[in-house]
Amino acid sequence: MEIMHSNETPALAAGLNAAQREAVLYLDGPCLVLAGAGSGKTRVITHKIAYLLRDCGYMGRNVVALTFTNKAAREMAERVKTLVDPSLAKGLTISTFHSLGVRILREEAEHVGLKPQFSIMDADDALAIIQDLLATTDRARLRAVQSTISLWKNALMDPDAAERAAATADEAEAARLYRSYQATLAAYRSVDFDDLIRLPAQLMERNPEVRERWQNRVRYLLVDEYQDTNVCQYRLVQWLTGPRAMFTAVGDDDQAIYAWRGATMENLAKLPADYPGLKIIKLEQNYRSVQRILAAANRVISRNPKLFEKTLWSDLGAGEPITVSAMDDEQAEAESIAMRISAMRFERRLRWKDFAVLYRSNHQSRVLEQALRNLKIPYTISGGQSFFDKAEVRDILAYLRLLANDDDDPAFIRAATTPRRGIGQATLQALGAYAAERQLSLYAATFEQGLAGRLSARQLEPLRTFGEFIQRMQWRAGRGSDGRGPASAEPAGPLLDDLLAAIQYERYLYDTLEERTAQTRWQNVLELVGWLKRKAEEDGLTLFELVQHVALVTMLERSDDEEPDAVKLSTLHAAKGLEYPHVFLAGVEEGLLPHLGKDDEQGDPARAAESLASRIEEERRLMYVGITRAQRSLHLSWCKKRRRAREDVVREPSRFIEEMGVGEDKIQEDEATRAMSPKERLGMLKALLAK
Repeated sequence: MEIMHSNETPALAAGLNAAQREAVLYLDGPCLVLAGAGSGKTRVITHKIAYLLRDCGYMGRNVVALTFTNKAAREMAERVKTLVDPSLAKGLTISTFHSLGVRILREEAEHVGLKPQFSIMDADDALAIIQDLLATTDRARLRAVQSTISLWKNALMDPDAAERAAATADEAEAARLYRSYQATLAAYRSVDFDDLIRLPAQLMERNPEVRERWQNRVRYLLVDEYQDTNVCQYRLVQWLTGPRAMFTAVGDDDQAIYAWRGATMENLAKLPADYPGLKIIKLEQNYRSVQRILAAANRVISRNPKLFEKTLWSDLGAGEPITVSAMDDEQAEAESIAMRISAMRFERRLRWKDFAVLYRSNHQSRVLEQALRNLKIPYTISGGQSFFDKAEVRDILAYLRLLANDDDDPAFIRAATTPRRGIGQATLQALGAYAAERQLSLYAATFEQGLAGRLSARQLEPLRTFGEFIQRMQWRAGRGSDGRGPASAEPAGPLLDDLLAAIQYERYLYDTLEERTAQTRWQNVLELVGWLKRKAEEDGLTLFELVQHVALVTMLERSDDEEPDAVKLSTLHAAKGLEYPHVFLAGVEEGLLPHLGKDDEQGDPARAAESLASRIEEERRLMYVGITRAQRSLHLSWCKKRRRAREDVVREPSRFIEEMGVGEDKIQEDEATRAMSPKERLGMLKALLAK
């Protein structure tokens, strides 16, 4: 394969700076691109893909680029389209780690004991299994166990290793549960989200034939946001690239903020040791923010120990001073932010979507939402629960998914147990084990004669009753057990009404929840059904076509492609990778940002101090992410007191404010508004808006 060298600079390298160009053209072995915030890392990855395909003779099917979100993958794919002829990009993979994991597992299912049509349990389905095993309704306890199991999986630890590593009574209990949880997943022939990467990594390690097959397929690998990889992902990258080690990893150690999810900085630190020939290229020119913002970000992050030294710079001008406002309480803070956004938009003729309000914890959003609503400012919340993620919506959709596809085992489990109809965990496990032996879906296994030998009549009866109900509904929807049904399907609207009435979902809600909650949830169900009926009528869709449409909508709904003209409210974690002209950082206080968490290293002061130090470093990186979201202006605020559990707690400004060196510029709140009460400010703003 002929590789073009940098003295024959291809056309597509024009418009790149020297460091970006070097990163695109380097093909002599493994390459780590340390890309600071806003330094054009996506540009480097997309141009490198184009270079491989256009100038270096790589086939599309041999190039794989991995990201962490569907949105990033879509954005990359769109950009590559503008750089490369579609015929060259044929077979190119730009996807998330998890999507690639699904592909590997579908192809190699037999090697990991799965059927190619295995089901993927989402976090809610998995939590329901843990809840049954743990026999508790304590949500915090359930989430803690789920998170612990997830961390073990991401660290490639099986139940045996987890039991050996368990240091507390809670961890020992979680390790026992992990074993039962894996057995349940195996019985259902299902995997959870973490397995999508764990299983392929383990398969590559244990099966040389499979490993070689994938190494021959993946001739060049590009990995985005490398600092967010966990042990499992690191291993998968290692196995996929093999001895050739033809890969480019792009990352930024200063933006590593996902340690709580199992991501480890070690992965960046290990690269030079694991790959002695590693080429390191730094991207330090920032194309996003003005100099003042970058200087503050650099000052903060310089307090952390460095894996790799780098300093961001920009030629976008000095920019306006960063403001820091001390507020009496969170009410005053929220009102001040809302008013300043409204005034800035009016004075500078901006759009609402030019503003973002970022905060450390979800609970801070409530008072901010209130203040924006009072001033009639439109907003969207990042990281809020989508309509299609609500439990009641998912319950109804599980029935529809099962009607459309008998093989959808998670939908079968959810529909069979919601509302409760006497089908318990033991019944489902026996059904799962029988289905696995017979290579059938759970639904198909329900009707098998042989099942009677595994279950008591008391267990079998509700299972069969449920199976027959689904069968009748399928038949009415236009599909018999042979895949063919009556000549014409019944309209979707009446079918949906009959389904809701038959399962008595409204009654179930009012029986299990307090009245107000039940009312809200039932309203959501009616909204869903109303929307489905309208869609069916307007577009002439059968129930099956409708289900496919919904699957598409739920995927698209998460895409955030159509950004409405609204202020963005977001946690700092959810804001990573995004940018906004004007950013307000709320609650920059000790105990909130940095969030100190609870100190669990009891009894060992050295460990406690070490744990606190690493926590502060992670929080400092989070602050750095927050600062570097801002392009033109940055406004910080903190509260002198904040309401906690019905009492006012006195707060101090965050150490990060001092570290930013903002005080060096003697920056204060505007003289005009500093001495005003919130009421006077509101009056001033109303006068301004009435002009």
